[in-house]
Amino acid sequence: MYSPAQFQVEDSETLLAFMRRHSFATIVTHDGTMPHATHMPVLVREKEGTLVSHMARANPQWRHFENGQEVLVSFTGPHAYVSPAWYATQPAVPTWNYTAVHAYGLPRIVSDQEQFAAMLRELIEFYEGPRAERWPGEMPAEFRDKLMTGIVGIEIEITRIEGKFKLSQNRSDADRAGVIAALAASGDQTDREVAELMRRP
Repeated sequence: MYSPAQFQVEDSETLLAFMRRHSFATIVTHDGTMPHATHMPVLVREKEGTLVSHMARANPQWRHFENGQEVLVSFTGPHAYVSPAWYATQPAVPTWNYTAVHAYGLPRIVSDQEQFAAMLRELIEFYEGPRAERWPGEMPAEFRDKLMTGIVGIEIEITRIEGKFKLSQNRSDADRAGVIAALAASGDQTDREVAELMRRP
């Protein structure tokens, strides 16, 4: 990922927290001829240094996980258009502020059915856990087993992580203040989230 030094984020805790917060990610592979991408919920296992997810068996992309090649998992967070009208410094041009983390890793298919079932329970717990009215994940074994035949479990051993938070670090304090004020006053929730990120040290 192209990232000038002022936008780079290298703190592992910050990157892992971002990946947990924005866990609906894009898994990118290459079959030797063309790239492929699938949008999936991806769970971070911090202690193991792995990512886990699952994919429809009807999706041919899962076959790419058998070739031993590194894959890319792209996590994106809040982003917002930035108008030059908000800058104190002129002339200026429009730009975009955004946050993204790229995780690279070596995938494997989770073929053991017990491990696969445990992984699915782990995913359910992660997403259902914070909810006031949560689904316990219980279902008849026959129903569960039939559904599992239609999906493929994936575990990715993380090899490296790159973070980029482009939040007007290359602008003057006055320009940044103008952007923060405009985004904070926006009716769009994502704009306000970007403003909040810009306020952080």
